[in-house]
Amino acid sequence: MRAEIHPIGHIETPYKKLEDCPRNINPSGPACALVLDPPYDSALFGLNPGDRIMVLYWFDSVDRERLMQPRRGEGPVLGTFALRSPHRPNPIAVAVVEIETIDGNRVSVPGLDCLDGTPLLDIKPAAKAEKELR
Repeated sequence: MRAEIHPIGHIETPYKKLEDCPRNINPSGPACALVLDPPYDSALFGLNPGDRIMVLYWFDSVDRERLMQPRRGEGPVLGTFALRSPHRPNPIAVAVVEIETIDGNRVSVPGLDCLDGTPLLDIKPAAKAEKELR
């Protein structure tokens, strides 16, 4: 089986070094930008400020062999799939955030937990809670 992933852009954040990066998303965190490569900007049609989206991105430069690790580097050792750690076989990250603004190929969102320049994989509308679907 083979899978291919092609980034659709990159993410701009204030974090240049791993030690400055937060360990989780923060809805009241600093402004970040999803910057889409042409021709993907037209795929934003139908999204609006205030919409909740899932952002999928790629944690590059991580240890992809780590299957057991301590929680937050110091807690109990758990399996990688029980943690949000970036160190995993396929370092795909996901965040659910609210769109602040859309300007051309740039989508402003708050508080992502990745380094500046992180590859952007996909954007999807966030799933509505079961209660909202009724």
